[in-house]
Amino acid sequence: MGKPRTRSLRRILKALRNFYGKLPALPTARPFELIVRENVAYLADDARREAALRLLKERVGLSPERILAAPRAALHEIARHGIVPATTVEKLREIARIALEDFGGDLEAVGALPLEDAKKALRRFPSIGEPGAEKVLLLGGFHRVLALDSNGLRVLLRLGFGEESKSYAKSYRSAQQAAAGQLPNDRGVLIEAYRLLRLHGQEICKRNHPRCEACPVAGECAYYRSLSSD
Repeated sequence: MGKPRTRSLRRILKALRNFYGKLPALPTARPFELIVRENVAYLADDARREAALRLLKERVGLSPERILAAPRAALHEIARHGIVPATTVEKLREIARIALEDFGGDLEAVGALPLEDAKKALRRFPSIGEPGAEKVLLLGGFHRVLALDSNGLRVLLRLGFGEESKSYAKSYRSAQQAAAGQLPNDRGVLIEAYRLLRLHGQEICKRNHPRCEACPVAGECAYYRSLSSD
């Protein structure tokens, strides 16, 4: 194999954009709804998660007050779109309680905080670690940061951005720091990067049995080159 070109995240994202086509509109950018979405159906795929969120909107409503007032049985039926629904019910109620007691029901105010303070505030919620907080702040339009979910992180690491560590947090920071300087500080660009990398990790660059033969960026990929050299 020839010597690989200098790795370019912009070139990689362009190839992924051409491969996957136009992405659908984001379902929401409201921070409270984004947090609820992360918790409404545990370990469910995107389709079941969106179905659960729609059902929550229709039967309960998407405000902290309505969620807290809802019968547990109603929340349980919605949470059955994922596993361990009883635990999910308690998480939804805890999210609503924190939103009301700590933020007066208005999470938009979090966006006015400096980045580190905003992330710390959002991490009070169930299932929201630093990557999740960065996702909320990016999609909500509050801070421009290259957020990554586990799929996007795997893609970047395999491509050769950053170094994988036993610590997820260290791996995340390593990939993020290696990639972020290659993109403009533009919300639209960063959101597209988050979504394309996530989609590629779900569809092609899977954790087990990645479909490298179908990958539009295999020529840029350190992981693929390592396989080819074996």
